[in-house]
Formats: sequence, structure tokens, C-alpha cells
Amino acid sequence: MNKIIEVNNLSFGYSENILLDNINFSVNKGDFLGIIGANGSGKSTLIKLMLKILTPMSGEIKLLGENIENLKKWDKIGYISQKANSFNGNFPATVEEVVEVNLFSKIGLFRLPKKKHKDMVYDALEKVGMQDYRKRLIGNLSGGQQQRVFIARALVSQPEILFLDEPTVGIDAKSEEAVYCLLARLNKTLGLTIVMVTHDIGAITVHANRLICLGENGLFEHNTKEGITREIVTEIYGYDVNLHMHDYKNCCRKEG
Repeated sequence: MNKIIEVNNLSFGYSENILLDNINFSVNKGDFLGIIGANGSGKSTLIKLMLKILTPMSGEIKLLGENIENLKKWDKIGYISQKANSFNGNFPATVEEVVEVNLFSKIGLFRLPKKKHKDMVYDALEKVGMQDYRKRLIGNLSGGQQQRVFIARALVSQPEILFLDEPTVGIDAKSEEAVYCLLARLNKTLGLTIVMVTHDIGAITVHANRLICLGENGLFEHNTKEGITREIVTEIYGYDVNLHMHDYKNCCRKEG
């Protein structure tokens, strides 16, 4: 297997409070990895460490075969943060302008986008089914539609890895199902490696091929093909967890 992410002996904490203690795992190219865990277990922190937003106390992180301290190909890393969900709806930008922002390094300072850049934006929007909305103001879209645009913004630079931090928070159940099914399709058709933090254990279990669970006993890896039960998750978290399973596969059949 081609390891596209490697985390070795990673530790992080604030003052004397150790949040992540000697974490080890790897992600293969084409994996759809879900990261779950109780509030405060370090899920978002782990993503931020892999993206070099935070600095670990100790350990090593490699993306695309390179230590992140020396990584040059950051344009091949896509990221959708929790803050995307609190986007200012009054911001006067069209959908294509929002996506275009992620091509800034290719377009250049104070330069107008060329046809090839416009084509890249259209292609990214087409991948998420939002090409017909490209002239709409982003603030006039629903929460689920906005989230698709943010996914397109991450896709426009043609990343090899896409990190998402709870992308379905704040959107309705139907839109949430659509986002999961979209990500599953991108993972399968593009071979895009996805690493996603989520609170929805039932949904991520349907589509991710691997789970990393952060709980009282540290990190636990789970293969979703083996199935996951309330008892397993309760043991990981250290307290009773109620699973809410949805028919996300049926949603994907509808989407095609």
C-alpha cells in the first residue's frame, strides 16, 4: 500500500494537560478515513497538527511522503475547516469567485483569471453539482449548497488529500446525507484520499473504509467492514453512546 499520511509518536498538549499521547497511524492513498471521538478528545487538534496549523510537542508527521516541516506541495492538500460553516452570508461574492480564491497562487497578484482558470473553476463546481449556480451570490444559497461550494473550492487545486473538520455541522439532515454521498463519490471516482472529523458515527461508518477513534484509552483503529456497534463505541468513549444509523446508501443511489 502507498502510505500518503504517516503519523509517528505524535504528542500534543496544553501546559500539563496532554491531549494526544504518542499517537501512531498511517493512511493509504485512496482511503476514506473517519476520525471520531468524544468532545475534547483531540479530533480537530489532530487535523490541525497534520496541517501544520499547530506544532506538536514531539513526533513526526509526513504527507505525500515528506515531513510537513519540509513539504512544498501544500497546494495538493485540501482543507475545509469548521469555520466554513459560519460563513458570512452577506459577503458579496459569487460562487465562482469563492472557488477562484483557491487559485490565487496560480493566477497571480492583481491579475485576472485566464480561460484555463475559469475552466478549472467550472470543472470543480461540476464535480459537486454546482456548476449552474456559479453566477449566484454565495449568501443566497442554502447551507448544504454552500458546503458543496466550499468542497469545490478545495477541489479546484486538484488536491491528493482532502481534510474536513465536521463539514456537516449546521446543515439539515437531507443536505448532510448529500454531503456524505458526494464525498464518497469523490473518493471512489477520483481516488481522492479523505480524512474527515465527524460527530456522526452512523453516517461515517457507511462510507469510510477506516475509522480512528479517540477516547479515554487513546487511539483505536477500526475497519468499517467489520461493522461497528453501540457496545464497541461505548467501550472506546468510556461512556454509553447511542448510534443513529441512517440509510446513506439509499441517498447515494438517488444521487447516482
